[in-house]
Amino acid sequence: MRRLARPEDITKVHAIHSHPQVSPFLTYEPMSLQDFGPVYDELLASGAFYVWTVGGQVAGFYRITRYPGRANHVALLRTLAVDPEAQGHGVARAMVQDALLHLRADGIRRVELYAEADNARALRFYEKMGFVREGLLRGFYRRAHEDHDVDEVVMGLLLES
Repeated sequence: MRRLARPEDITKVHAIHSHPQVSPFLTYEPMSLQDFGPVYDELLASGAFYVWTVGGQVAGFYRITRYPGRANHVALLRTLAVDPEAQGHGVARAMVQDALLHLRADGIRRVELYAEADNARALRFYEKMGFVREGLLRGFYRRAHEDHDVDEVVMGLLLES
């Protein structure tokens, strides 16, 4: 079930965010819980950072950013992750389907996301969800432990009215 993240969710969100199977594909390098505090504060302040719970426990999360002005019908789905212990149980699918349902109800007609070009699992998943590869941001991303840049795949989904 989706709900807005709360301050008390920080420990679980941090654990997922810093997990070795997750952190390579999120914006920040793994960090201590203390160092994660300002990052989490920013997520909460957005007013659009959601956690997905299963059995009352945080199993995943995502953030929505809606574009302003002439693009206010477009939303960016970002910071999406599922607890590795919950992967393979339909959490990501349920979370994204629910997000799309809410976005459509809010008048969103286009959803965008970025996924690292070396994250084959995520790319396959998003394509199964109907997202289309629309572009490539070359050399967009660099992990601290790697000596090369990683491309970002720009994906989009047009929502039916």
